[in-house]
Amino acid sequence: MVLGIVSNKSKNFSSQALRWRLLLSYMSVMMTILGISALAIYQYTRHNLYEQMDRRLEVLAQAASHNLVAIKAHYSKRQQRGLIGNPTSAKTRCYLDDDGDLDIPWQHLRQPDQGVEWFDAQKRLVGNAGTLLNDLPPQPGWQFGRQKKIRTVTLPAYSGSDGQKQLEGYIRANQVTDEIEVILTRLRWGLGLGGIGVIGLTGLGGIWLTKQSLKPIEQSFEQLKQFTADAAHELRSPLAAIKTSVQVMEYYPERLHPQDLKKVGAIASTTDHTIKLVEDLLLLTRIDSDVLQETVTWVELSLSEILEDLLELFQSSAQAKEITLESYLLPNVMLKGDGAELARLFRNLLENALQYTPSGGKVTVSMEQEGQNVYVNIKDTGVGIAPEHLSSIFDRFWRADRARTRRSGGMGMGLAIAMAIAKRYQGEISVTSQIDVGSCFRVKLPLD
Repeated sequence: MVLGIVSNKSKNFSSQALRWRLLLSYMSVMMTILGISALAIYQYTRHNLYEQMDRRLEVLAQAASHNLVAIKAHYSKRQQRGLIGNPTSAKTRCYLDDDGDLDIPWQHLRQPDQGVEWFDAQKRLVGNAGTLLNDLPPQPGWQFGRQKKIRTVTLPAYSGSDGQKQLEGYIRANQVTDEIEVILTRLRWGLGLGGIGVIGLTGLGGIWLTKQSLKPIEQSFEQLKQFTADAAHELRSPLAAIKTSVQVMEYYPERLHPQDLKKVGAIASTTDHTIKLVEDLLLLTRIDSDVLQETVTWVELSLSEILEDLLELFQSSAQAKEITLESYLLPNVMLKGDGAELARLFRNLLENALQYTPSGGKVTVSMEQEGQNVYVNIKDTGVGIAPEHLSSIFDRFWRADRARTRRSGGMGMGLAIAMAIAKRYQGEISVTSQIDVGSCFRVKLPLD
C-alpha cells in the first residue's frame, strides 16, 4: 500500500504543470495588486489636480465678487444708452468700456485659459473678463462645461449685513481643463508603460522564484518515483521464489497435511495478487518516466484482431458467470502501437466490466470509426457508478464503497493503467454510467 500511495502521488504530480499554475497564480495576484495600485494613483492624482483648480477658481470668484455692484451699475447705464442690445439674449457679451476688456485687475487673466463672468440676481450676464466664456446658465457650485473641457465654479454674491442679506448676483470663474488632461494623459501612459515593465520584471522574477521553490519538491517526487521503481523491482525476485515454492508444494499435495492445503492455496492466491500489483506499479512508473516510449518500438497492427483475441480469452470467464459477451467489430482497423500495451488497455476494461456485471448480465464490445479516430465502446449491465464518483474512477487505488466492494482481488489499478496507456497514444477514455443500469467506457484512439 505504501508503494501504491507513492506511485499515485508521482502520477498526479507534474512539475511543469505545477510550475505554470504557481506562476499564473503569482502573476494574477501581482497584476491585480498593480492594477488596483495604478487605478488608485490615477484617481488620487486626478482628484488632487481638479481640487487645486477648483480652489484657484473659488479664490478668483471670491475676489471678483467685490466688483459686482459697480459692474451692474455700469451695465445699467450702458443699457439705458442702448449700447448693449437685447439683455435677455444668451449671446450678449457686456464690457465696461469700448476697448474690449475690463479696466480692473481681472483684465490680466491668463487668456484664454481663464475667464470671469458677472451675473445679476436674474442670472443675466452683466460683464465678463477674458475671452473664455461659458454658455451654461449660472448654477452655484462646481460643474463642467457642455463640452466637458471647461471647469466652472459659481458663487452667489450678497450685500448688506448678516441679518439683511440681499442677493446681488453671481460670479462665475471658468478655466480650460486641457492642461490637466495633458498631465493625466501622460500619467496614464506612464502607469501603462511602467506597469508593463513591472509585469515583465515580475514575471521573470516569478519564473525564477517558482523554479527555485519547486526544486526541493521535484527532487522529493523523483526520489519517491525512484523508490517505487526500485522497491517494486526488488520484490519481483522474492515473490518469484515464493510462487515457485508454492507451485512445488501444490504439485505434491500428498506431502502436505490436508488441513494445510487451503493455507497453501491462500498463499498462492496472495502471491499472484502481489506479483500483479508489483507489475502494475512497475508499468505505471515506466509510463510516468517515459521509459516505455524509449524502449518500445511501435509497429502497424490490427486493433480488430487484438479485440477478437481478448474476447475469445474472456469468453470462458463470461460463461462461468453466465454473462453474455457480444461484439460488433469493424474489420481491419489498423493503427501503429505496441500490441501488448493495447491488449493490456482493453483487457483491463473488459475485466472491469465482467467483474461488476452480475450473473445474467451482458457485456458488449463495439467499434466505430469517425475520420482519423477509432472508438471502442465497452458497455455492461453492471452495478454502475454514482455520478459523484465518475471523476475519480481513473485515480490509482480508488474504490467506491458500493461498486468496488463486490470485487475480489485487485487494487484499483486497472482503470488507471488503461487511462495511462490511452494517453500515451494521444487518446482518451470517457465513461457514462447509471446506478443499477450499467456503464459504458468509450476509448478514443487516433489512427495516424
